[in-house]
This record gives sequence, C-alpha cells and structure tokens, in this order.
Amino acid sequence: MALSTERLGLYNPEKPMENRLTDLGPRHFWQYFPPIIQDNYGKWDYHEILEPGILVHVAENGDKVFTIRVGGCRFMTVENVREICEIADKHCDGYMRFTTRNNIEFMVDSQNKMETLKKDLNSRKHVTGSYKFPIGGTGAGITNIVHTQG
Repeated sequence: MALSTERLGLYNPEKPMENRLTDLGPRHFWQYFPPIIQDNYGKWDYHEILEPGILVHVAENGDKVFTIRVGGCRFMTVENVREICEIADKHCDGYMRFTTRNNIEFMVDSQNKMETLKKDLNSRKHVTGSYKFPIGGTGAGITNIVHTQG
C-alpha cells in the first residue's frame, strides 16, 4: 500500500506558500506494520498464548507471527528507549510497538527468532538483578500497572 503524495503535498521552492499544508496529522499506521502483518492484514485465522507474554497469530495461509510482550515503564529514559530500539533492530527488523498500558511488543516471523529474542530479553538485567524487560502480561497474567488519576 503506497502512501499518497497528494496528502503530504508537493513542495515548490519557487512558490513556497503554494498548496502549503500547515497540519499533516499523524502518518498512516500501515507503514509501521511488519511485512508479515501487511501481507496477512484481515486474514488471521486464530491466535494462541504459548506461555505468559508470548503469543502466536496464525494466518489463513499458515504464516505465523510471534509476539513477545514485555513490561515497560511509564516514564522512559533515552537510554531505555535506545535499548528497546536496539533489540527491535537486532531481532525484529526494527519493528516493535507500545501498548496502551506501556507494555512493549516485539514481533518476529519464526519460532527460532522468538526463542533467540526471548533469551536476549531474559539476559538483560538491572544491576540489582531484576529483569529490564520482564516477559508476561497476557491471558490470566498480570499486565503492566499504570498509574491513573481518579
């Protein structure tokens, strides 16, 4: 699915105010989907929770996408965001997403990649020994506790 060039406007340096757009709005969500999700959009047959925090979605054609959900924090440092991006670049072709409850989901297209990612996530610990990226938060497991007002 190609993005519209008309929506973003065409810039003419000779007439910089011509067809000027002042508010473009958010980018289209499609460009943030991994290729396997783009290829199977609307064609998912079922999903399973393999273990707490690890899901597999299976498409009608048999394609699988494995998702690992890890707990995130409400306020993240630049160092933490960079580490998340490093993990996504290393294992997920740069794709990841944040949930509405500040969890982080990494998506891969094979079980081998999922196992490697899981091992990497479990190896990352704070100096006190707790997991930087605790896997879980799906099904009957507790999800991220987010502070709310009221």
